[in-house]
Amino acid sequence: MKRRTFLQRIGSILAVLGVTEAEWLTLGSRYYQALAQSNPRKLALLIGINQYSQNPSLSGCLTDVELQKELLMHRFGFPASNILTLTEEQASREFIEAAFLEHLGKQARPGDVVVFHFSGYGTRIKLGTDTVQNALVPADLQNNQNVNYLLEETLLLLLRSLPTDLVTAVLDTSYYAPTIQPPGLRIRARPELVDTELASAELEFLKQLKTQNSSSKGEVIPPLLLTATVDPKQSSREVLLSGFSAGLFTYALTQYLWEATPAKTIQVSLSQVESSMRKLGSKQQPALLNSKKNSLLADNFVFDSTIGAEGAIAAIEEDGKTVSLWLAGLPPQVLEYYGVNSRLSLVTGEQLILRSRTGLTAKAQLSSLDSTTPLQVGQLVQEAVRVLPRNINLIVALDTALERIERVDATSAFATVPHVSTVVAGEQPADYLFNKLLQTPTRYGLFSAGGEPILNSAGEVGEAVKVAVQRLAPKLPTLLAAKLWRLTENQGSSRLAIKATLEIINSISPRVVMQRETMRTVSSETSTNKSLRIQNSALSTAIVPIGSRMQYRLQNMCNRPIYFILVGLKNSRSAIAFYPWQTPSEPDSAQTTPLVKQLVIAPGETFTLPQSAAASEWVIAGPAYECEHQLIFSTTPFTETLTTLETAKNSTTDQQPIGPVLNPLEVAQAILQDLHNASPVKAEINGTAADSYVLDVNNWATLSFNFQVA
Repeated sequence: MKRRTFLQRIGSILAVLGVTEAEWLTLGSRYYQALAQSNPRKLALLIGINQYSQNPSLSGCLTDVELQKELLMHRFGFPASNILTLTEEQASREFIEAAFLEHLGKQARPGDVVVFHFSGYGTRIKLGTDTVQNALVPADLQNNQNVNYLLEETLLLLLRSLPTDLVTAVLDTSYYAPTIQPPGLRIRARPELVDTELASAELEFLKQLKTQNSSSKGEVIPPLLLTATVDPKQSSREVLLSGFSAGLFTYALTQYLWEATPAKTIQVSLSQVESSMRKLGSKQQPALLNSKKNSLLADNFVFDSTIGAEGAIAAIEEDGKTVSLWLAGLPPQVLEYYGVNSRLSLVTGEQLILRSRTGLTAKAQLSSLDSTTPLQVGQLVQEAVRVLPRNINLIVALDTALERIERVDATSAFATVPHVSTVVAGEQPADYLFNKLLQTPTRYGLFSAGGEPILNSAGEVGEAVKVAVQRLAPKLPTLLAAKLWRLTENQGSSRLAIKATLEIINSISPRVVMQRETMRTVSSETSTNKSLRIQNSALSTAIVPIGSRMQYRLQNMCNRPIYFILVGLKNSRSAIAFYPWQTPSEPDSAQTTPLVKQLVIAPGETFTLPQSAAASEWVIAGPAYECEHQLIFSTTPFTETLTTLETAKNSTTDQQPIGPVLNPLEVAQAILQDLHNASPVKAEINGTAADSYVLDVNNWATLSFNFQVA
């Protein structure tokens, strides 16, 4: 289709492009600064393609566009009329380039915000005899032996041609298709085609851009480029969540942006996005590429909405008391189990009670039907009460590559394991995947939802399916326990003012590895410490060297004492906990069973973990492993949790600060019960407390730390 026809079809919508991707750049100070300004125009183009005629369909690209659009409208106040989306067959190379030229290029002025976003396939193509380039795959990808790709070089030249320094491109795609496809996953990369040539129109357009760029006067301003992977050979993946699929990176990033505040370092922001991706079972790492590296995000600008949220009112029903909510700000692992009677607060103080939920949308009612408070579309909602079911199972997906008899045997075997359910991979969300090893198809093992093999979960060659399940059964309660305590994560919504820093102790001063803090309570003054130096780059997982002495520094900025515990998972298979051993008051005491004590931080005080001089020898031993810690805080003691820990840990000789948890599932259930007991609001939710955990954001906080020991 000719460009004139394209412009006639798009019509007036093209006259006012909005910024959708600008949200993504919330990770760069230029991006935050742009959002803070009220006068500049904000122009953006969102592109998502699921259906490709000559490739397997993707599932999450249209959801990505929706996630971005809703985020921009409700979190940052962009009018819907300012957001242009090109999806499916509309997203041809010609349409994309025409939209860029006519409505980004012709409208952008110095100081304006311009954002480009793409979700779909990427690939590589050979140009000439030696050059190989990255390319985005549009909807009209191939015509005989000519491929109609949009070269990454073309896109970068278009971005650099804009007269503003607030230009951002976000690419949720990748370019190298793995030789062996990970089980149960959709990868946003198509194999490089041989014996094909790039469409002559694209080559001619690229030539024109190069000519214009070389003849242009003044400084060429580099765009800020946010990509789904830090390694060019990593794969951008999709994930099946509660009733929808999405780009793993897009969902993790937009969820973070709903709750985030601007006073964050790039390192902290990307670290938390990557941490969220890891909880969904992937080692994919995002990247922020920018020639002007700003280590801090601007913290002195006024936003359309200065508060974080878990979602917003998307529609109001005729009675004026019932609303439709968009809840993309909830952590993905929580969304699946976010139960009826959960409560969300409006800025006005009114509360909404959740009545039903499907995917990212929910129905809710005002808690007081006599309220005269007018509800409005776009009002932000913040989590107040989280209701979780007590009967949560571990979900194991059976890969469709298994033979029918293998799936039958696996279903039968898993049915005998308590608290475990099975589904067909790709049809429903799952926590783990049961499948054959790719390299040795006669061995069975367990994989994360992101396709990563669980260490030491593979059996011997020729092992029967039922034997494999029986072998895996003892590991499953630990994985379920980790699932349960991850459901308590609420860094974004907690009303307890807590900050936790992971440090390596040395002879000079502690070296900061990671820092987490509750977002809704800590002021920008305390949350941006300009003297803080994060040890590791945000583009890679935090690393603690083997042999390090480690500690946590915990700050209670509340006006009441706070109790806490630490639990975790090592190599996705072994549960661990911090044991605060209690020293007998009398040396000759007849007490033979060691006891653990409550850990409490006084108001306004800082607590180091381990606390005593002897326990400070928390030396990280080898070999290398991956670790996930949950620091869980409460306004009341963890009575049931410590009792449960003592039940299984009675050794008097091995009183190390970090030790294995022998009954992890019981400990996880006790944690949830303790948090439930700490929530006085449970008495107000009739008929819910018996079969659910009711957690009040005013009474608990959970901060998550993921790092690698190497």
